[in-house]
Amino acid sequence: MDQVVRVGVGVVIMHDNKILLGERIGAHGAHTWATPGGHLEYGEDIEACAIREVHEETGLDVVNVEKLGFTNDYFSDEQKHYVTLFVMARCDTHNAEVKEPNKCKQWQWFSLDKLPQPLFLPLVNFLEENNTLYQN
Repeated sequence: MDQVVRVGVGVVIMHDNKILLGERIGAHGAHTWATPGGHLEYGEDIEACAIREVHEETGLDVVNVEKLGFTNDYFSDEQKHYVTLFVMARCDTHNAEVKEPNKCKQWQWFSLDKLPQPLFLPLVNFLEENNTLYQN
């Protein structure tokens, strides 16, 4: 069993009242939909992590990274425990590309009232604990 709590960063990018979500593939959270994001590296600023991960995964360049909140996520099937830091970022272009095809099948924009299922556990927990996204 993995006894380490890891820190993830989830990046909420909105455009025309839609959120960018990717369909995850691979072992962790496979076949769920999630925001761009990933592991916070040792010594890395949260904002820098958000910018790096979005670019690595989608090719998009984000700015104006703002903290939204966090979740405490325990993946019982995988025996993994994460604290996920959610941030919101602005992006001037909106054509996300699959840059890591071993991790993500596709990127799409979704209305907040028509989110795909199933969602990645940290996003589920964030939406249950906050209505922040619905106010933007």
